[in-house]
Amino acid sequence: MLQANKTAVVFGGGGAIGSAVARAFAREGAHVFLAGRTTRALDAVANTIQTSGGTADVATVDALDRAAVEAHAAAVGRTTGGIDIVFNATSNDDVQGATLADTSYDDVMRPIIKAVTAQYVIATTVAAHMKARRTGVILVMAGGREAIPALGGAHVAWSALAGLCRQLACELGPDGIRVAWLLSPGSPADDNADPLAEATMLNRRPTLSDVANVAVFVSSDWADTMTATEINITGGAVVD
Repeated sequence: MLQANKTAVVFGGGGAIGSAVARAFAREGAHVFLAGRTTRALDAVANTIQTSGGTADVATVDALDRAAVEAHAAAVGRTTGGIDIVFNATSNDDVQGATLADTSYDDVMRPIIKAVTAQYVIATTVAAHMKARRTGVILVMAGGREAIPALGGAHVAWSALAGLCRQLACELGPDGIRVAWLLSPGSPADDNADPLAEATMLNRRPTLSDVANVAVFVSSDWADTMTATEINITGGAVVD
């Protein structure tokens, strides 16, 4: 298994992407710690993992609350001896469907501020624990190179996250910590019968399982020289 004996923290673990990645981490042998704001959703994911023979713990944590994130990271560290992987799948509360010129300032800025704040808090908090063992992987959904109209502040937020990840990667690299982000065309879905699929070279968008499997690989030892990089899983919608 690619993540045997690893400790993985998944923020937004009750959502569609977070839960898919958490289940894949557990399938590959990781002890998964699910964090988020909705306890019921987190418990449901943990139950699925445990029923399948995996190990999962749940904690209600607001990723924007640094004290809460620090307390959770410390608790995880005491339980397992360290944190190997953190994946951020928290929601950015974005409003889409109109051009930037037709979207209010608050609706544009909210996802940008929330996305950058959450990733900054999560990454810098967890990095402090990873530095002690000189190893660790920080992952997030980001991007920004695609050109899709009417995404409001969401697209700007993804671009900002990519810039933040590059900066984190260059500063944390000497401590053995890798940082990468996954680029997906729109929200992944298990049903590919949608108009966005036609915009890809493969005529399909990545499913949630596709995203989860890539997250497993990138955070595994098989990818131990991959950092400061965008993992393009757009099916050819974005050309490198």
